[in-house]
Amino acid sequence: MRKSQKTEYSATIEKQESNAAATASVSRCWWCGDDPLYIQYHDEEWGRPVHDDRKLFEMLILEGAQAGLSWITILRRREGYRTVFDNFDPVVNAAYTDEELSEKLKDERIIRNRLKVFSVRTNAVAFLKIVESFGSFDAFIWQFTGGKTIVNSLKSPEDVIVTSPESDAMSKALKKHGFKFIGSTICYAYMQAVGMVNDHLTDCHCYQTINHLI
Repeated sequence: MRKSQKTEYSATIEKQESNAAATASVSRCWWCGDDPLYIQYHDEEWGRPVHDDRKLFEMLILEGAQAGLSWITILRRREGYRTVFDNFDPVVNAAYTDEELSEKLKDERIIRNRLKVFSVRTNAVAFLKIVESFGSFDAFIWQFTGGKTIVNSLKSPEDVIVTSPESDAMSKALKKHGFKFIGSTICYAYMQAVGMVNDHLTDCHCYQTINHLI
């Protein structure tokens, strides 16, 4: 290794160590632990308001896939899900045949649960009907929080709730429209994920960042 390469290598290592130290010193919600993928999701996505219909659809499908599992299990498979389900294009998803969905059940990149896999088509059909009726899924789904983020100002993990009157109403409405895997607990997790509620702990560095976005 040349001297210049050694210098460059040393600088890279120092930068990585500095970034790691900075990451470790930042206050975060307890649930992301020290997993880099989880930390990135926590810092860059969770709780930030989402108004893009395709992303809202993606998160609805992924939250449903999580039922009975941990979120990190789904997060680690997200790219696989995006590939298998055509980047969550609801028009494409709604047109899947039984044969196509049965073939997807063989793919190890996703959770191979028949009900969950087939619900992608069911939910895509319901999603498109809502878009047709309301103009966008964004307009429909955000009505449950009055079009704005609910800030819960949680001080500790003990303060966290798993359902709310809003998630109850959302679940009931989505079921009425034909959606599957959208119980109130799943709906509340969805609300947390897409920023309909800010459930970062008050001492988490993302808490104020998100409050400045809303």
